Amino acid sequence: MTVVAPTALTVDGRASDERRLHHVWSVCLGAGRANEALRADWQDHFREAVSTLGARYVRFHGLFHDDMFVYRTANGGGFGPPTPLPAPVYTFAYVDKVFDAILATGARPFVELGFMPRELATQTETLFWWKAHCSPPTDMGAWVDLVTATVTHWIERYGIDEVRAWPFEVWNEPNLVPHFWTGTRTEYFELYAATARALKAIDPALRVGGPSSSVFVPDARYDGEYHDRSVEAATAEAEDPAGLPWKPVWIRELIDYCAERDLPIDFLSTHLYPTDYAFDTQGVGRAISRDRDATRNDLLQMKQLIADSPYPDAAVHVTEWSTSPSSRDFMHDTVYAATYITRAFLQSHDLADSIAYWTFTDVFEEGGGGIGPFHGGFGFVTEQGIHKPTFHAMEMLNRLGDRILLQTEDGILTRTGDDALAAVFFNYPESMGEASVGAATSFTQTLRWAEEGPDRRVAHVVTGLTPGDRYAAEILDPDHGDVAGAWHRMGEPLNLTRAQEVELRLVADALDRRTLVVDDDGILRIDIDLAPWAVMSLARAAH
Repeated sequence: MTVVAPTALTVDGRASDERRLHHVWSVCLGAGRANEALRADWQDHFREAVSTLGARYVRFHGLFHDDMFVYRTANGGGFGPPTPLPAPVYTFAYVDKVFDAILATGARPFVELGFMPRELATQTETLFWWKAHCSPPTDMGAWVDLVTATVTHWIERYGIDEVRAWPFEVWNEPNLVPHFWTGTRTEYFELYAATARALKAIDPALRVGGPSSSVFVPDARYDGEYHDRSVEAATAEAEDPAGLPWKPVWIRELIDYCAERDLPIDFLSTHLYPTDYAFDTQGVGRAISRDRDATRNDLLQMKQLIADSPYPDAAVHVTEWSTSPSSRDFMHDTVYAATYITRAFLQSHDLADSIAYWTFTDVFEEGGGGIGPFHGGFGFVTEQGIHKPTFHAMEMLNRLGDRILLQTEDGILTRTGDDALAAVFFNYPESMGEASVGAATSFTQTLRWAEEGPDRRVAHVVTGLTPGDRYAAEILDPDHGDVAGAWHRMGEPLNLTRAQEVELRLVADALDRRTLVVDDDGILRIDIDLAPWAVMSLARAAH
């Protein structure tokens, strides 16, 4: 196969470069809902995400959902009707278990305040298998009391200095009416206002933000008080969707609302997916895949909007991000996704304060448990804890230092805190052009990218290193670490035998591993051919 062979670049490993690499990928990771965090496997997977992937925060839905038993208006005895209480009470036993487990790892919660307890919900419609209530409260004062009691409890339990380190995000994707929010945009802004005031009344140093809106769009479907599907047809039927004027949802509107009322915004949050789902004139939904640079382009626009606003110092938190927003997208299980997210993270490291991959584990039940070990779940690991290619990509990114020596279209070389070299290279195939990896409804469908190419040669000469130091190279590619491919060749068994699980774990971690040695002149010569879709890490080996 033809190899793309760039001119070898010489890099001074002692160079003092003021450019910093922001590890936006490990600041925060997403998870499904609070109750799932009570599971032993969830906690095992999260400990590994902290220790191996460098996660520092975790965000999830359902803090106030009924299965966490926080807001109580009756006391159930198991037999007969529950006994009504004279006034609502708040119990935090389940929440405490979750937060204790998170803090024990050295990480922290990125607090999403939601959803609505059933007794406070204005509507009985529910979302997901676990029946989330996503309506405005029947009594805003009661909602404020709930938030105030919860945060006050955390301060009493964990201390004010600890809780000040937690961001507080008001709700999740309220623009997705009637799914995550059954009210209007104004009703969400009123919820934000009441919540923000309540938090600042407890302690002005608490950080609050929103609107946690879903996706960028190139049309006016979210411009009114309700989601108007009639304006989506032009997007669904466009010949070149990537060329449309994509824009953030509810960001400018929340800024204007808060500025007019002198409300605080410590951070602005949104969810970026390089995909969309729009309905045509016949009412048929169409999946749209944007170009490979969609994430960076969206963040450039977001940063400029904030810089020009009354809140120029507001942080930017992308509190959900992935190759697509579907938990049944088989692309998530593949090497193609691993290469895509590596490229996108490195492209965007200087444009956000965090970009939270959604999610770190396949223990995720919005649509119920997944069917089979590889079902297209978001996670870096399967429900069994088997490492997907995206896990290895994140581990490679976590090894990078924070001082940039050289960044190219195809990788980055950095210095670590102990003045060693750490690098990541990848081959996002030239034949893909501007295309992203898109989505897939089966593993077989993901194989449409299997013949892309060509190979890419990585050739660098790094000077100024310690003679004799050994550097470990790890390469993930379709022949090394493609565990979903191995499962496919097994016949895609839905229920693994113990022997099959052992075999898949071995395949998952069987990367191409090599050792490079710094010569007597302090020079490390890197000259490696990367197959299409490969991701490679280079880091000083342990002595």
